[in-house]
Amino acid sequence: MASHVGAAQAPSATTDTEGDVMKAMDQLRRILERLLETFTVGLLLALTVIVLGAVAMRTFGGSLPWYDEVASINLAWLSFYGACLATLKRAHMGFPGIVAKSPPAIRSALFLFSEVIVIGFFSVVAWYGYRVLEVLAWDSLVALPSIGLDVTQSVIPISAVLFILCELFSMPMAWRKMRAGVDSEEEAIEEAIRTAEADLKEHRS
Repeated sequence: MASHVGAAQAPSATTDTEGDVMKAMDQLRRILERLLETFTVGLLLALTVIVLGAVAMRTFGGSLPWYDEVASINLAWLSFYGACLATLKRAHMGFPGIVAKSPPAIRSALFLFSEVIVIGFFSVVAWYGYRVLEVLAWDSLVALPSIGLDVTQSVIPISAVLFILCELFSMPMAWRKMRAGVDSEEEAIEEAIRTAEADLKEHRS
């Protein structure tokens, strides 16, 4: 009798452990999402200030000698870290409709295959991006010689590692949606329609 009780409790204990792990991953995902949102907004504000400052300086006959380099680097950083945030939200372009309408077995295989490709690719980018920093350490910005290129180009390996982390943290939610046959594009369109209808009702009232 005791053996039957123990056998019945074992799956429950395993389920509780899996639930705790999923909650922890979801909490980490939310923290990472908030950090990336704060950082990317900061980069966007900094880029806006730099561009407006440069325009104002040129209007009054002055110039910022480091504007071109810094603005282009800021835009590159915004693109890289913004891509990581989009990964965490699973907002990159893809073919979710094809996956969602496939049979369950093929659906799971396609999902896992795509995850392996993405993580493998960014693992290579992270490794060789780090190796390149050793070469760039001997060079610096033209307008700001005190800033080395290894600092400005560090975004490549760092964002690649972040991309992998974002992929892993968002994977459980994406896996559940995939198993349920949910098309994320249709879901986003329906959400946008609901938001637009709510705004229209509020405007009319």
